[in-house]
Amino acid sequence: MQLKYNRQPKIGNTLFRILIKTILAIVVLVFSIFLIEKIKFPSPEKKFKIDVTNEIKKL
Repeated sequence: MQLKYNRQPKIGNTLFRILIKTILAIVVLVFSIFLIEKIKFPSPEKKFKIDVTNEIKKL
């Protein structure tokens, strides 16, 4: 007697896998955002003050 082989997975099984992958992707995204916020990126030390009043008057 041969056993019948189910080629198609059950709907509940595939939904469970998709749910786990989605949750894992969200956790990785949140963790990466948390790590990126910890990095100190260089910022400009000199503050630029540009006077644009002449440009506005010309328009």
